[in-house]
Amino acid sequence: MLNTPTPELLEQLRQIVGPVGALDQPEDIAPYLVDHRKIFRGATPLVLRPDSTDQISQILTLCHANRIGIVPVGGNTSYCGGATPSSSGNEIVLSLSRLKRIRHVDIDNNTLTVEAGCVLAAVQQAAEAVNRLFPLSLGSEGSCQIGGNLSTNAGGTAVLRYGMARDLVLGLEVVLPDGQILNDLSDLRKNNTGYDLRNLFIGAEGTLGIITAATLKLYPLPHTYITALVAVNDPATAVELLSYLRSSGSDTLTTFELIPRIGMDLVCKHIAGIHDPFEDTHPWYVLLEATSTQCTDQLTEELSTLLVHAQDNHLVRDVLLAQNSTQRDFFWRIRESIPEAQTRAGGSIKHDVSVSISDLPKFIEEGSALCQHIAPEGVLVIYGHLGDGSLHFNINTPDAGAHPDFFAKKASLNHTIHELAHHFRGSISAEHGIGQLKRDELATFKHPVAMQVMQAIKQALDPQGIMNPGKVLSVD
Repeated sequence: MLNTPTPELLEQLRQIVGPVGALDQPEDIAPYLVDHRKIFRGATPLVLRPDSTDQISQILTLCHANRIGIVPVGGNTSYCGGATPSSSGNEIVLSLSRLKRIRHVDIDNNTLTVEAGCVLAAVQQAAEAVNRLFPLSLGSEGSCQIGGNLSTNAGGTAVLRYGMARDLVLGLEVVLPDGQILNDLSDLRKNNTGYDLRNLFIGAEGTLGIITAATLKLYPLPHTYITALVAVNDPATAVELLSYLRSSGSDTLTTFELIPRIGMDLVCKHIAGIHDPFEDTHPWYVLLEATSTQCTDQLTEELSTLLVHAQDNHLVRDVLLAQNSTQRDFFWRIRESIPEAQTRAGGSIKHDVSVSISDLPKFIEEGSALCQHIAPEGVLVIYGHLGDGSLHFNINTPDAGAHPDFFAKKASLNHTIHELAHHFRGSISAEHGIGQLKRDELATFKHPVAMQVMQAIKQALDPQGIMNPGKVLSVD
């Protein structure tokens, strides 16, 4: 059982970070008490904003000794309530926003060492400034922080080519629950000296320690972008198209995003400046992008030839190739505006699931039928990262009304989609993490032995249970 911080302890914590680093007025702490989707609301007596790893070490040492819960928060863009304190009011919120230094750039080694509070867009810009690419790319990259990206093992739109967040990390600096600093900011690509401690903390959502800095992989900066919006008949054809492009030697594919007709309709209706770029309507679309480090027209010619051949073989209904950066940005805006358009259209029950790419069409078919049976009034908005096997499988209200009867079916819809993903040997969380939203379902769908191992790791590193209590694993 965690303790309630005393006034004396709160004052000690304030002294560690100084007046600038401590927030305790209601209007100042309010933004830290609600999650990005406004599903969870909590309470805290104090928000700490340390500006160094040493200060975080002091904070955790004190909280560990007094058994006080700590909730780390980055950009607060979590979809699963992973950075929201409980309603008990006993937990201290620790913001990483002031740890935003670029510590080191090594061009020859293609690495970049940054602190956890760096906004993702700033990390991308730091890489670009030395003619390199940091490929993690998300819709929230202007506000999310790299520490949160790593703590949730973020995905995004470039996983097809570069992998998840954990694939982009060489080393970490982490403050452990008892205040010890694990300095493992390795920049090595080969290092077989025992357990891979780095991967314990990536994806752990702050339940095992606080990531304070990371050494990240950089890549050559692309100079040629080929972006196409492709109309297809159905998800099965989209999977065939992906397989065809990859088997035809097109190893330059970076993005392969599935967009349904309803997604196109929603953004055209609710987002200013967006219109359907095709003359005819189509049931499904794919946004695909290929990149090259060379300044050449060869990639355009190769991809154009492949798409023409795909169209001749009925894999493609129509193709639009972006002719310039303005058109490329327009195509991307269609894809990136779907979440905002959904919100403007009404309420939504969201799922972030993954199955193997080959199973995606069947999953969409069966999942759609199950949802329509449970909530026939719902509007299915199924889109996302087909290239890596993950989908945002969402069900919208028919309009912007309250629809309490629809939301009363939320638990049933969630369980149905997650059970189906489990049936297909998939995951109930492709890229958004577990937080508190999916904590109980994790215990249901994760293999019992895997849960035992996770609990054992938690007990070994955080026996007091102070780190982000109630997230990922249930509190005993």
